[in-house]
Amino acid sequence: MSDLAWVPQSCTLPTEERPLRVAEWDQLFAERLTSLSRPGPLRLHLDLAGGPGIEERVRDLAEREGGCCSFFAFTVTSGDNLIGLDIAVDQEHVAVLQALAVRTAAGEQR
Repeated sequence: MSDLAWVPQSCTLPTEERPLRVAEWDQLFAERLTSLSRPGPLRLHLDLAGGPGIEERVRDLAEREGGCCSFFAFTVTSGDNLIGLDIAVDQEHVAVLQALAVRTAAGEQR
């Protein structure tokens, strides 16, 4: 978690809060990630196992992240005990999305 070099300068979250936010995402993915895919170079799709309060947790985290990193576009969808999370970026931030995909995939294999 100490290596956050992939976080872009355009992120307005205070530097000291970044490890905490990354930990929130890591915990969510470790607990709930069932699959991930890259439908395109500017988009990442995650499926998360649902459950009580999970959709609200995902929406809250996505909203807070979008507030400090406006280059992210999050779409949350819910289905039968499954939460879909689509994350899209512009071309300028494709490296950030790739770093997130690699980090998320590594967590899936733990």
